[in-house]
Amino acid sequence: MIRRIDLRGRTPDDYREVVPRADVDVDAALETVRPICEAVRMRGVEAIREFSERFDGVAPEQLRVPQDALDRALAELDPAVRAGLQESIARLRRTCEAELEHDVTTSLGAGATVTQRMVPVRRVGLYAPGGLAPLVSSVVMNVVPAQVAGVSSIALASSPRRAHGGLPEPTILAACALLGVDEVYAVGGAQAIAMFAYGAGECERVDLVTGPGNIYTVAAKRLLKGRVGIDAEAGPTEIAILADDTADAAYVAADLVSQAEHDPQAASVLVTDSLRLADDVQAELEKQVHATRHTERIEAALGGRQSGIVLVDDLDQGLDVVNAYAAEHLEIQTADAASLVARVHNAGAIFVGPHAPVSLGDYCAGSNHVLPTAGCARHSSGLSVRAFRKAVHVVDYSRDALAEVADHVVTLAEAEDLPGHGEAVRVRFRR
Repeated sequence: MIRRIDLRGRTPDDYREVVPRADVDVDAALETVRPICEAVRMRGVEAIREFSERFDGVAPEQLRVPQDALDRALAELDPAVRAGLQESIARLRRTCEAELEHDVTTSLGAGATVTQRMVPVRRVGLYAPGGLAPLVSSVVMNVVPAQVAGVSSIALASSPRRAHGGLPEPTILAACALLGVDEVYAVGGAQAIAMFAYGAGECERVDLVTGPGNIYTVAAKRLLKGRVGIDAEAGPTEIAILADDTADAAYVAADLVSQAEHDPQAASVLVTDSLRLADDVQAELEKQVHATRHTERIEAALGGRQSGIVLVDDLDQGLDVVNAYAAEHLEIQTADAASLVARVHNAGAIFVGPHAPVSLGDYCAGSNHVLPTAGCARHSSGLSVRAFRKAVHVVDYSRDALAEVADHVVTLAEAEDLPGHGEAVRVRFRR
């Protein structure tokens, strides 16, 4: 069901080459989404309705979800689901508020200050997938940091569903209502990203688009980046688990399965120095996969080239592997897991010990589950309040303060053969 990669006694030049990921060709998908985005730019709502009919099997009478549909979805929401959402919102809001950055003013002498102002993005478009799994949790993970950041205009899009009369999944609508988001659109895929980027119908164009999606959504974000800001190109989900012989095989197997059920392209990777654990996890997978609801999807993910059990000589080599792999989610299930955290440099989020499964982070840990995939954790962070705010420098100098550095400005301007720059300073001292 899941292959093994034996690195014992080996030191590859690049561990990234021995733990491959799924074949996801965003460049090829660009050619599919390019005409879709162009059609939305040129024909707006008419084009969106046509693509909804083609890809979702239903064309909503109106793209914007009526307020009464949002209210009804919340009123009919299972009380237990509502309680879970409320807990998730409360915990995430606390961590977002704690990380909120404030303005900083630096004095560089009498009459000379530079203030870094933290300014929220004015308007954002958030995307909540509604495909194989209606990710109501993604509504929370996108909306809460935007709200805490101070974004004044929030719109959210999710695919129309034929089973719900052309509206998005009711749980997604209920979460929007619970969070006070009333601008919701029944639009999915690349056409949703294009709607946000160009504006269409009631939807005014946005400044930033965030949220996960399928490969076509990712391709549309890549295509339209620059016209609109994006958070990241989030690909198929992935989990890596660094474990030794103290780990519980049932826990490890369950966590590998939990991410595999997202998508046939999802990656589940175990890195261990214990042959016994590898054997036990393999046996557990055989039991657990056939006892779960989405067996076919999980088998495809675990059997794909993107998943595997990686055998290493020791935890030092294991750390080299997981740092090179830079997983979206990294679990550490070892004898002293906390001591290894500081040695992990590349991961979207790190889950420490046997009682911090990735599923906790997906819903109620207080962390954000919109995280960098495909090795992007080497240079990028997960979604947070910072994604919805920008820094603006405010420069305030008096005449005397300018005089102190005037000669330096003129000299540097001349060094760059930009005499007009120097003259813009000189002119202020001729009166």
